[in-house]
This record gives sequence, structure tokens and C-alpha cells, in this order.
Amino acid sequence: MAPSYHTRSNSFPSRPHPITSEVDQHLSRLRASQATSTSSSSSISHGINGLQDLHDCVDKLLQLASIQQALAQDEMLNGSLRLLDICGIAKDSLVQTKEAVQGLQSIFRRRRCYDIELTSEVKKYLTSRKTVKMTIQKALKNLKAMKNQRISPICEKDESNATICILREVEAVTFNVIESFLSLISGPKVPSKLNSWSVVSKLIHSKKVAGEETDINEFEKLDAELSTIIAHKTSKSDNIQNQLKEFESSIQDFEAGLESLSRRLIKTRVSLLNILYN
Repeated sequence: MAPSYHTRSNSFPSRPHPITSEVDQHLSRLRASQATSTSSSSSISHGINGLQDLHDCVDKLLQLASIQQALAQDEMLNGSLRLLDICGIAKDSLVQTKEAVQGLQSIFRRRRCYDIELTSEVKKYLTSRKTVKMTIQKALKNLKAMKNQRISPICEKDESNATICILREVEAVTFNVIESFLSLISGPKVPSKLNSWSVVSKLIHSKKVAGEETDINEFEKLDAELSTIIAHKTSKSDNIQNQLKEFESSIQDFEAGLESLSRRLIKTRVSLLNILYN
């Protein structure tokens, strides 16, 4: 997904404290990464890690007396709450997906053939994925509306205004990375019927450009593989088990990254509360 950022002046005004430059450097790296990377798991994982470093610097920035004085005239709490909400949706989506994957793993470990119980568990997984997709698509729609309503101040050569501007851009970059992650989990739009997954599977496996497969993430790959089971009642059990194991490991890595980011977002919100109400 192409990133969208608020337009600002060519550069922020010079800032005497080195932490402001450090924040700006993290923002520049994240903007560059979003502009050049694909929506792959590795690039988005890198983005989440980058957000952790960014928000560590933001927390240091919020401790400066001059910054606190500037923020006293601006309300940033709504933005911090929205970030926590959207991060929570991403975490909940991962938990729900992981639980469904673990149910599948249990079935595949016990059975070597394909029967009613296995088919039922696969359908249960695909139904769970459909629910996750619908939740994420609704969240993405709301996120787009919020981003359109969010207006950043003009970045003039004024220290207090520059502070607000850089924090607004931190918020925008964070939204963009989480938005990309939600799109990664969601994948294509939800089919109207479960049987439509067989069509999606055929489309996915047939997409090739110059002899190479198109960029398909592990969420879509597993959806397609399991849809084949429903459609054709056949698949390679060992391959599916290995795929599920790797998929669960990937989900756990994402969970750890989002949990770490969530803790930093909470810390930022607490700092904002202390500044604005103390």
C-alpha cells in the first residue's frame, strides 16, 4: 500500500537539542522504507521495529521542558488513543488467526488422511479468517477517514509549532506502518462464499510475471492452500504441517513486535497526559 504523509515544508527548522534530530532521522528512514519496500512480511516487520526505535526517541523528546511547554497549547491525546486502538485491532487479529492455526495443527498431527473432521476444521479456519478480514477492512475504512480529517499545522520556523508538526508526523508514519500491516493480514477482499476460496486459490497459483510468482504473503498462501483442500479434498499433509509451523512462528514474531510497540505507545500517552494535565 502506498504511504500517504502530510505535506510539510522542505525541512524542519533547526533544533538545538540532538534528540529532535534523532526523531527526524527515524522518520526519514521509515518514510524511505515505506516508499521503496513491498508489502511483504519482512519489510513490514522491519517497519514495526523502526516504529519502536522512533517512539523510544519520542518519549525522550517529551521529557524536555521546552517541548512540554509547547504541547500545553495542543491536544495530542486523541491521536495517541487512535494509535492504541488500531494497534489493538492488529494484535487481536493475530491472536484469532493463531488460535485457528493451532486448531489446524492439532488435526493434522492426529490424522494422515482427509475426513469430515479435517474438512470441518479447515472451514472453521477459513471462516475465522473471513471474520478477521471483515474486522480489518472496517478498521482500514475508519483509519482512512481519520487520516483525512487529521490536519497538521504548517511547519513554520517556530520551535513550538515545529514540535507539534514533528509529533503529528510521528503519528502519521505510525498509522501508515500499522495500516500496511493490517493490509498484510487481510489480503484480498472477503469472498461472498467459502467456495469462492477455490477460485482465489486458482488465481493466486496462476499469477506469474516473467516466469516469477507475484508477491504473495504467507497469510494469502495458507488461505489458498487450505482452500485447495476444500475444493479438491487432497493435499500434501507434510507440506501443510510445515507451512502451519512456519506460519505460527511468523505470527509469534509479529505479536512480539506489536506488543513491544504497544507498550511504547502507552508510555507516550502517559507522558502526554502528564504534560497536558499536570
